[in-house]
Amino acid sequence: MANDNNGASSRMGIGGLLRRLAPYVLPYKWLLAATLLLTLAGSLMAQVNAVVLDRAVDSINALLHREEGAAVAGAAAALLAVVSAVLLGKELLSALATFGQRFFGEKIRIRVSRDLSLRVVDRILQFRMAFFSQDGNEPGKLQTRIDRGIMSLSNTVKNFFIDILPLFTSAVLALALMYAANVYVGLVATAIIPVYFWITAVQGRRMKGWRHRVFGTHQQLSNGILNIIESMGVIKSFNREQVEAAKQAALQDKSTGLQMQTRRISFLYDGLKTFVEQIGTVLIIILTAYLVLTGYPGMTIGKIMYHVMLFSNVSAPIRQLHRIYDDLNDALVYAEGFFGLLDADGEVEESGAWKGDGRVRGCFEMKNVEFTYPGGTHALRDMSLVIEPGRTTALVGLSGAGKSTIVNLLDKFYSPDSGSITLDGVPLQEWDTRTLRDNVGLVLQKNHIFSGTVEDNIRYGCPDATREQVEEAARKAFIYDQVAALPDGFQTNALQLSGGQQQRVAIARMFLKDPPVIFLDEPTASLDAIATEQIRNSIDAIKQGRTVVVISHNIGQIIDADTLYVLDTGHCVQHGSPQEVYRQGGLYKEIFDASTRSMNVDKIVASVG
Repeated sequence: MANDNNGASSRMGIGGLLRRLAPYVLPYKWLLAATLLLTLAGSLMAQVNAVVLDRAVDSINALLHREEGAAVAGAAAALLAVVSAVLLGKELLSALATFGQRFFGEKIRIRVSRDLSLRVVDRILQFRMAFFSQDGNEPGKLQTRIDRGIMSLSNTVKNFFIDILPLFTSAVLALALMYAANVYVGLVATAIIPVYFWITAVQGRRMKGWRHRVFGTHQQLSNGILNIIESMGVIKSFNREQVEAAKQAALQDKSTGLQMQTRRISFLYDGLKTFVEQIGTVLIIILTAYLVLTGYPGMTIGKIMYHVMLFSNVSAPIRQLHRIYDDLNDALVYAEGFFGLLDADGEVEESGAWKGDGRVRGCFEMKNVEFTYPGGTHALRDMSLVIEPGRTTALVGLSGAGKSTIVNLLDKFYSPDSGSITLDGVPLQEWDTRTLRDNVGLVLQKNHIFSGTVEDNIRYGCPDATREQVEEAARKAFIYDQVAALPDGFQTNALQLSGGQQQRVAIARMFLKDPPVIFLDEPTASLDAIATEQIRNSIDAIKQGRTVVVISHNIGQIIDADTLYVLDTGHCVQHGSPQEVYRQGGLYKEIFDASTRSMNVDKIVASVG
């Protein structure tokens, strides 16, 4: 689905880009109106120099043919005073109009950038978990798509309302004045414009493919740097700094080569366009001089300067067009990825309408479930199991057996390829997703801790909780004393805590939520032995009357489960009580015996005996 959307957006032209931006600009119609009025005023004043120069040159030429010296000097002084007053007044008004036009235009750009950011965040929060597992949707690449998309789109607003609009308004007015003065000169000026635009269009078509390649290398570089930062401990432990540096150097060399090739092509076309523009100026000078020399009506020496300056106003957008056109084409490349996210309707998480009485019992049943991750990993094969309400069910198996996948399916992070899953007798897809997750507590092997205080992170489990409830949850998770001993107490930045402390904060978050269903996926994997025992006691207490699904390689975590399911490569190969399954032999007995051997149980018994 994402690829189809990207394909659709890749056919977007500049007109399509502006249409996509229009809904984000139109809410600020009053700012837009003020910007347009100031743009018109500024464009009108941009023509004043040409008009003044026209009149001034002809007036000076007339004064030079007078015989009375004193009268000439007085008239010249008066002329210079008028010209100076008009030009200085015009510059003052122009500065005020430019300031207002740029300020309002920038205000539109900033607000559009904010709205785009909020829109894309709101959008990705609605996506299925499967979206984030797809190739190309890694965190670094998504960050690049979003950041560069917003930056390029907001720059497009700037280019249009702050750069292009005043330039082209001034050009249209200047061209109209040229036609009003002399239609032949106007036609010459007009003839140059399509040639320039044609060269620019050819340049844009040729450059698009190169820009896509540059964008791809930017994504690879950003993702590579993110991977280095996240893997710093592994890199240093294996002394692989030079290897990683070499990988980045290779990517940088590739990126540099692509950028240089892009610049070479761009500079070639830019030089050609500058040549065309200068030809236009030369033709204007030749034509107006010829008309003056042949005595064409209305053509004077002042009109030569008048038309040259007006043509300068016409060609000003042409001089800026290649830069703006390059920016717009860059925006097209980055906008494709950005709008691809907004258009990915098929990635939006589906939710049913069933809410029951707002609280679930926790009776899950899977029948003949098949599931394959977006990357192609076939995780579950003909999986069937029953999780009884108010009881503890343990999932056991070697790594990759499909244990965490089952939890992901039960929490509606993913949908099965085939088969059925029911909750309290209702198909899981018909359940309202918010209601389901409000009733499920999830503790993972590695839980995310948000940037913020310890109190805020615990309160994430229940935003309306009181400080006393937060502290009670911390006590249940055996983290209260350690946090209270810190200089800032519960206002300490949670990211400064150790990994084991962060795990207990996540468990406290679950205690505060107090859900009827609990999924525990290696909840004490990063804790020391004493903390593990403390948390196990707390979890044992909270298990009472709740539906609990526990995943653990620690036999002590699962030995007291009511029901045990043993998984092997996506299949359920054994189930029953822990004692029954052990007596059956097979994989569970192998795992159990290996676990006891790894703990040196014999030596432990001898030590305590």
